[in-house]
Order: sequence, then C-alpha cells, then structure tokens
Amino acid sequence: QVHMVESGGGLVQAGGSLRLSCAASGRAFSNYAMGWFRQAPGKEREFVAAISWSGGITNYADSVKGRFTISRDNAKNTVYLQMNSLKPEDTAVYYCAAHPTLLHTIVVLTSGEYDYWGQGTQVTVSS
Repeated sequence: QVHMVESGGGLVQAGGSLRLSCAASGRAFSNYAMGWFRQAPGKEREFVAAISWSGGITNYADSVKGRFTISRDNAKNTVYLQMNSLKPEDTAVYYCAAHPTLLHTIVVLTSGEYDYWGQGTQVTVSS
C-alpha cells in the first residue's frame, strides 16, 4: 500500500513555471514505477509523464514534451514534475500514480495499470 500526496499546484500566467511534488509513504517507494496524469473539466484523464523506478527511463505525452520534466528522489520518496512554458491548455487537476514492479526499466503509460493514486492538485494557467 502506498499513500501519495501531491503539492505545488496553483495559478500561474502563460509562459510561467510550476513544480509539482508527490510525496509517498508506505511500502518501498523505489519498487514503484510512477506517473503523472491530468484531467481538465469535461475531459478524460490523460497521461502526462512516466518514470521508471530507477529514474533512468522517462516518457512524455507529445503535448508536454520539451516543456515538462519528470524526476524522482527515492531517498525522499518523492516524484516531481517540473512544468515550464505553461499554456492555458495545461490547466487541469494533476494526479500522481504508482505502479508496483520488480522491473527497474519499465514505464507505465496507461492509467488502468496504476494501482495507487494521489488526491490531485489543481494547476490553472491564465492567458
């Protein structure tokens, strides 16, 4: 069982930056592949970024590639999402998710494969 809490969301102008954090507690954090998803009003939850438990492999949605960076610090049980050059279309509730695995090289891109979710943090980008 993993309990996760996101933080770092807020209101920012277009072109600005935010850094989201997801602090996890419970079982060994390093045994989980992690991901970030987002859900805008009236839309389905969508994949944003994923990272392997070693941190060596990452994957991004095309819409955020080159602007967002996912990283993790297993010693701090925390995964981060650095968001730069934010656009109004990035406005959404952002969720972190955890997928238990013994494979240090996998990244998980689909929400249905994640076992644990945080409560979400709101990101609003004004134009």
